[in-house]
Amino acid sequence: MKTFAALFAFVLFAPLAPVAAHAAIPVYGYHVVHRYPHDVKAYTEGLLYRDGFLYESTGQVGSSGVRKVELATGKVLQSAPTPWPDYGEGIANWKDRLIQLTWKNQEGFLYHLATLEPYAKFGYPGEGWALTSDGQRLYMSDGTPTIRILDPETLRQTGSIAVTVAGEPLRNINELEWVKGEIWANVWLTTRIARIDPASGKVVGWIELAGLVPPASTLADPLNNVLNGIAYDAKHDRIFVTGKCWPWLYEIRLTAPARNH
Repeated sequence: MKTFAALFAFVLFAPLAPVAAHAAIPVYGYHVVHRYPHDVKAYTEGLLYRDGFLYESTGQVGSSGVRKVELATGKVLQSAPTPWPDYGEGIANWKDRLIQLTWKNQEGFLYHLATLEPYAKFGYPGEGWALTSDGQRLYMSDGTPTIRILDPETLRQTGSIAVTVAGEPLRNINELEWVKGEIWANVWLTTRIARIDPASGKVVGWIELAGLVPPASTLADPLNNVLNGIAYDAKHDRIFVTGKCWPWLYEIRLTAPARNH
């Protein structure tokens, strides 16, 4: 999310509530099933899987956009720029539309899923970081410990989820994905995915992905090119993860959890 320099003061003075997870919370490992090419110029802010294709939202002012991507090759099949001067953020699919948030301008955009042509925009208070859907409602992160619940038709807020780790609020909740009744969330500037129970808001598991991070020497901007992007293929039970400007997108399978000490 964002650039490290832009939010350095925030990170310095408002550190993450305990990402070094509580002893009672299981920490899952992973096995790489397959890796696929990923555009190293794609500053990934949102990711989802639908009908055999990936849809991705990219950030940075002047480089933001939405795209439809061929999984096997990483080839961009369709794309559209995010209207200037917005900074593109998370995306979700609802019926025949693709919904995109933007960072600071308090507006999002609607695109025709078939063509990626933008056709409308909507407003919301505060920042926009990420979106996902459970098929009935939308879930939106804004960098705070609160996940907003939105009506997918009106895009108005209908509720919220206070996310906690061992009773403490979890900040910097970033890219979201609905996976088997849980909300999975990248935690910005970490190598972990939080598994969140939407009923209680509690983090019920961590997924540690530090081993997937490319060597710093291979990244154009190691401070900002962090883990971000989760997509789930429910039909085939496949999990995909990537990072900002990473050369690879990974299909992973979780391995048995360990316990923190």
